[in-house]
Amino acid sequence: MDHRRGIRLVLAVPLTLLTLTAAFFCWTALTIRPSGPWDDEAYAGIVLSCVLALTATAAVLLLRLLPSVRQFVGWGWVTPALALGVVAAVRWAGVGRNVWA
Repeated sequence: MDHRRGIRLVLAVPLTLLTLTAAFFCWTALTIRPSGPWDDEAYAGIVLSCVLALTATAAVLLLRLLPSVRQFVGWGWVTPALALGVVAAVRWAGVGRNVWA
């Protein structure tokens, strides 16, 4: 049973790093405020942050779907990354309509 704990700790490192990466880019997407509808660079920064957050979330999901990882890591380990992915997707969807600008 001791080896399972060690494997979980090893697998927790990339999952945690990817989740923290998604959190950083999600935070960035939420804190960028365009000056107005003409501020294309701010909107591009928001979109880029959302894309990078969603990419990190997808990497967590792909890592979780590997059969060797699936037997040691439950869905509770990826739930925070999924929540961040949903926030990034909603933010990205709201950019074109100036919902949060």
